Amino acid sequence: MSVDTVSLEPIHMFLIRKVDGLSEKQFYCASGVDLLTAARQHGVIIPTGCRSGGCGMCKIQVIQGNFTLGTSSYAVLPKEEREEGYGLACKIYPKSDINFLSK
Repeated sequence: MSVDTVSLEPIHMFLIRKVDGLSEKQFYCASGVDLLTAARQHGVIIPTGCRSGGCGMCKIQVIQGNFTLGTSSYAVLPKEEREEGYGLACKIYPKSDINFLSK
């Protein structure tokens, strides 16, 4: 008899805050899940189009926190914006708690 073992990485939950003027919405995002998917699962609306990093509709600005940015078009997210904390919610994978602004 043989037994296969699976090595699982621990799942981390990060607190995400959408800060827009007078209102603030917060929700949790698991490691490995993009911010847009987590927002939708919690009823937080972020405009979206393609969900593949090409249209730029889900562009947000992370004002606090760390994340990994998946592949996205430089036409809709230029280098300068990336350096200022902008990203596409469909391609942002949180590495810590995050505060962000959306359009």
